[in-house]
Amino acid sequence: MSEPARFVPSARVQRMKPSPSTAAAARVRELKAEGRTIFDLTVGEPDFDTPDHIKAAAFRAIENGQTKYTSVNGTPELREAIRGHLERSTGIHYSDAEITVGGGGKQVIFLAFMASLNPGDEVIIPAPYWVSYPDMVRANDGEPVVVETSEDDGYKLTPELLEAAITDRTRWLVLNTPSNPTGLVYSSAEFAALGKVLADHPQVMVLTDEIYDEIYYTPEPPANFIRTVPALRSRHLLVNGVSKSYAMTGWRLGYAAGVPELVSTINLLQSQTSSCPSSISQAAAAQALAGDQSSVRERVAVYRERRDRALEKLAGIPGLTPITPDGAFYIYVRCEGLIGRTTPAGKTLENDQDVTLFLLESANAAVIQGSAYGTSPFFRMSFATDIATIEAALDSVHTAVEDLS
Repeated sequence: MSEPARFVPSARVQRMKPSPSTAAAARVRELKAEGRTIFDLTVGEPDFDTPDHIKAAAFRAIENGQTKYTSVNGTPELREAIRGHLERSTGIHYSDAEITVGGGGKQVIFLAFMASLNPGDEVIIPAPYWVSYPDMVRANDGEPVVVETSEDDGYKLTPELLEAAITDRTRWLVLNTPSNPTGLVYSSAEFAALGKVLADHPQVMVLTDEIYDEIYYTPEPPANFIRTVPALRSRHLLVNGVSKSYAMTGWRLGYAAGVPELVSTINLLQSQTSSCPSSISQAAAAQALAGDQSSVRERVAVYRERRDRALEKLAGIPGLTPITPDGAFYIYVRCEGLIGRTTPAGKTLENDQDVTLFLLESANAAVIQGSAYGTSPFFRMSFATDIATIEAALDSVHTAVEDLS
């Protein structure tokens, strides 16, 4: 009798890696289930609940029978709310044909790559980067071209680095601002300088991931790429969503705006995958974008307090050097000062993964290694948790670091 067939994942799946942030969260859950008290600083979502007026909009949608399929690119109410938000942030009016919606910003980015990449096409991704970008490119037959930035560059892409990375096969440049993991924000001058390089390379499109655009600590909102470089509108895709700013990660609603040809292709793919996002989530998202914005500012004020307290604590820990974020809710911490030191158990810390494991085992503090974001030696800590947890975690880290030899 023959052996049963063994399942073998497709080549595109084999090119992908499990998300490091998902793996870290799973390990935290395992340790908590074992009875360990873990200070979880891996969280990539707000610890706040969705604001009440947004939840109320979802209840009304259910009560009014808005529980059917919608258009692939969303309800008229949601598109109008998206259009309003985009006009405020970019100064540009987008038509219905230029707007697409999906099950979160992540799905929209994935479908954009699926819609546009052919085998061998290259996507420029500045490092540090959000962990999913390279794998989404690989899954769609593209080649991620990771461009390392440096402290001298402010850990942001420069015109010189961009020019050197572009080839005849370059299809996309991905920019994330405010950034995950660094929280850094590109200025208008920096966008303009990148735009000058891109003007000479018409085959390169630009994807800006602006999911943290409402979470910022500067006096003015972050600069917007397409507002700064409107001449590149025909080559630009702006991706955003309601997950981070409105504490709606579980609602799974993202959107993008770009040229009709690209958007219609994304919509075609959407129609053959999930048909449309949840009608209830769309009703809630419309209220989030068009309704009362006071909760966003109130919560950003809380994030700022947590950020400042975390930076104050980190400044007192020898061997750690944090980057001060201007947006999002992460601090990217350089841990080069711990590399080469020895734990009480006799293990030498050789890289940032060793550091994160040491902090987890010795300080009960869960963070994510910088190598997951393409830059070492660093780790990312989230301050999307209460200030008492942040203080206790960093006090524990301080004690553990002092025990190193």
